[in-house]
Amino acid sequence: MRIMVTGVSGFIGSHLAERLLSGGHSVLGVDSFLDFYPREIKENNLKSLLGKPGFEFVEGDIIDLDLNELLSGVEGVYHQAAIAGVRTSWGGRFSEYVKNNISCTQLLLEAAKDKNLKKFVYASSSSVYGDAEAFPTREDVQLRPVSPYGVTKLAGENLATLYYKGYGVPVVSLRYFTVYGPRQRPDMAFHRFIRAAITGGSITVFGTGEQTRDFTFVTDAVEANLRAFSDGVNGESYNIGGGTRIKLIDAIRLIEEISGAKIKIDYKDSERGDARHTSADVSKAERDFNYSPVFGIKEGLTEHYNWLRENIDLYLKLNL
Repeated sequence: MRIMVTGVSGFIGSHLAERLLSGGHSVLGVDSFLDFYPREIKENNLKSLLGKPGFEFVEGDIIDLDLNELLSGVEGVYHQAAIAGVRTSWGGRFSEYVKNNISCTQLLLEAAKDKNLKKFVYASSSSVYGDAEAFPTREDVQLRPVSPYGVTKLAGENLATLYYKGYGVPVVSLRYFTVYGPRQRPDMAFHRFIRAAITGGSITVFGTGEQTRDFTFVTDAVEANLRAFSDGVNGESYNIGGGTRIKLIDAIRLIEEISGAKIKIDYKDSERGDARHTSADVSKAERDFNYSPVFGIKEGLTEHYNWLRENIDLYLKLNL
């Protein structure tokens, strides 16, 4: 099949495109190189894709591209493109989140409604839950985002559902729970923690470190996308978690164990928009498309650590 992957130079998008190519599909990758973090990092993510048979890359903003032409001959879409980050979504940058997470999603869905797609997989987020009312959290609890970012991801999800109901676009939404692994964005916690372990730097932890997260290794997230494409129920949303709910401080101790280095921690007050706990009930994804996370937290962190150690020079050059 010919598959479109938006946000193809990003963390999850680049891994997904590699997996699709290895499975014999052709991939149309689209990315605007949004300046949320340096272009050099995204170009590094693309290195293994550019020049590969079956891979075509288009640089451009979804708002400016001829989506009708781009989708011609495309049989499926993985919409990974978005502007991420909970803390930066407050204040003056909110309009960027509206544009990239809501408007671009609507335009892509609008173009998709006239195509005969097999599936449109939308990358949502556990941020739609906010401070969830129950753990592990099921998809049918009340959605109460506590950040503007979460609001925009929920709006994108709602648009996806509307286009399924209104036009039959075969949409499935995946709510990622804190994905980590090689190529993770440099603003994310595990990247910063591992970098500090490698370089001897210090880290900032917002809150006491007792907050918990359900961490999902990127290979599991990619597998969930492929399975949802094949067997996900159109119009439905699914939790994609890693099966490991762990305190942040315990994850830091694991990184210290893996690296053999002590990490200096600077504690600060919790930030606005941070959910205190996350935990995914993935039984719906398991039932509908046999999703079951494979990577344990120590195994995943070891792969993440080894990759960043090999690529640390790029991040040091960019002061990240």
